[in-house]
Amino acid sequence: MKQGIHPAYGPVVFRDRATGDLMLTRSTLVDGVDGRRVEVDGTSYPVVDVDVSVHSHPLWTGQGRVLDTEGRVEAFERRYGRRGGAR
Repeated sequence: MKQGIHPAYGPVVFRDRATGDLMLTRSTLVDGVDGRRVEVDGTSYPVVDVDVSVHSHPLWTGQGRVLDTEGRVEAFERRYGRRGGAR
C-alpha cells in the first residue's frame, strides 16, 4: 500500500440530532466538523452531527408510518377503467 495517499482514519463520535444518542466509531472525518468535540467515557473525540441514524430512523425504531393506500386502487380504476383478470 502506498504511503501518504490515504486519508487519516480514527475515532469519531456521530451524534443523532433527533435523539441525542452518541455512536463512537472510526471514520476518515477525524477532524469532525468545526473542530467541535464531545467527551465519551472520559475521552474527548471529534463529533459529527447527523440528521438520521439507527436510533431515530422509523424503519429501525418500529415507528414507521403506514401510508393510506385505500382509495389509490379505486382512483386508478376510475381513471383508467377496471381491467379484468389475467390474459
